[in-house]
Amino acid sequence: MKSLFRSEEGKKQIINLYEQKLRDLEIAYKYKIIETIYGKTNIIIAGDSTKPPILLIHGSNGCAPIALETYPNLYKDFQVFAIDVLAQPNKSAETRLSMKDNSYGVWINDIINQLKLNNVTMAGFSFGGLIILKTLIQNEKNIKEVFLSAPAFIVNGNPLILLFRVFLPMKLYIKTQKVKYLEKFLKTLFTEPDNFALKYLAKVFIQFRMDFTPVPVITKEEASQISTPITLFAAKRDIMFPGTKMINRANKIFPSLKKVVMLENSKHVQNRMDNYAIEKIILKN
Repeated sequence: MKSLFRSEEGKKQIINLYEQKLRDLEIAYKYKIIETIYGKTNIIIAGDSTKPPILLIHGSNGCAPIALETYPNLYKDFQVFAIDVLAQPNKSAETRLSMKDNSYGVWINDIINQLKLNNVTMAGFSFGGLIILKTLIQNEKNIKEVFLSAPAFIVNGNPLILLFRVFLPMKLYIKTQKVKYLEKFLKTLFTEPDNFALKYLAKVFIQFRMDFTPVPVITKEEASQISTPITLFAAKRDIMFPGTKMINRANKIFPSLKKVVMLENSKHVQNRMDNYAIEKIILKN
């Protein structure tokens, strides 16, 4: 199978940034590698094993250390399992799963079963939200509660706006490697500047074969089958998955929707204050 990394040197550069981010977190952790039905999955574990388990699922073109940084205090009340999503620029296998079926749900439930976890809390951002919802659809018996931040799979933004404000700057950066296009991309999606994202995505966009498959949306029938409590954080200024549109649809289709929070000043990627507020709600529950 052709590697998703364009070169070994490119892979090394991305993994070096991954490890730098992990070191900067200054928390105690250990790695665990699980051979799943879809290939090797790398997991970063932090926190006491006697505490309740929480699975963190990062967004597209991301990695587990970013998820750990987003909610840095969860390990105090949970045993945290931050998962490197398959076929992303990280340390897991490069197996690209379909978003049209429940493969992601099969994969996560395989991880949960192999770790022998019960009453699992899950938290995920963006594409991580799609993976969590796929898990609930596939088999939710071991899931206690979920927290979704600006999740994919509920609504999509205007394709023309996304074309000109997200994909065009990305493509121009890939073609020219001029930082101004990457900065324009980040300014559109990030609520506040993120120096690590600038360095990391500068390498990922050039050195990694990204997935440009259109993101599907959950059907009303699929949503109606979910009984696990859902807390939804929607971002008002998000053009990827618009907050108002998301809340309106979520209220109509999810019978287990427990709480909805509109992040009034947030673009797609939340700032530190909003992430702290989200973390506080997770810890409270």
